[in-house]
Amino acid sequence: MAGVDGRVTLVTGAGRGIGRATAELLASRGARVMGVSRSEQELAAVGIEYTVADLGTPEGCALAVAETERRLGPIEILICNHGIGSAHERVIWEQDPKVWSETLRINLDGPFQLSRLVVRGMVERRYGRVVYTSSTAGQVAEYEGSAYTSSKHGLIGLMRAVAQDAGPHGITSNAVLPGWVRTEMAERSARADAEKRGIPPEQVWEERAAGYPPGRVATPQEVAEMIAFLASEESSGISGEAIKVALGSVW
Repeated sequence: MAGVDGRVTLVTGAGRGIGRATAELLASRGARVMGVSRSEQELAAVGIEYTVADLGTPEGCALAVAETERRLGPIEILICNHGIGSAHERVIWEQDPKVWSETLRINLDGPFQLSRLVVRGMVERRYGRVVYTSSTAGQVAEYEGSAYTSSKHGLIGLMRAVAQDAGPHGITSNAVLPGWVRTEMAERSARADAEKRGIPPEQVWEERAAGYPPGRVATPQEVAEMIAFLASEESSGISGEAIKVALGSVW
């Protein structure tokens, strides 16, 4: 796909799961990729340029952007993929307000700060691709997940706002909504669910897989392929869209 060749790309949450698959895929197609997360050990194993930063803070977001531009050049593709899951959440009347605040800070405030910092330059250069990793929980609420569900709904709203603000200047903004994908984040939720129900975690995964027509969950690579397309020049006709990668299932 020539549409990312040579493009300076910032991928957040790049140390594992969907973020790592996306960073590796875009790099293999010629993009100049900077990976960001909080774990240097994980980032170092990816084999790309990286910066360690806490993207749940304005300072961490500013550091990630500044380091990318200093080392690689102006950012042309922004992939907001980082986030925390809902394994530690409870029903709304038992929800810890600190969990709510932390989830929104990382899952929604961080993408806002990154978008604010990066899109201005895209507008000036009249080119850019912004892709957010939301979730099927961005459209369908999950049980015991008020913070995660709200953050992922909010991320779709942010994506659509960026599409409207920056669209007249040659920038597209879209979101990918994965269903269940066997990542470390999803493994934590499977273990938490299994512990509550007194069953093995593998049974939880079997139940999740049974909810999809092919009888399996999506892979990080499948989600990365959609992100890579939306990051490419070839996706110029698509903006403001929330696209599920969920094997034909609602969830």
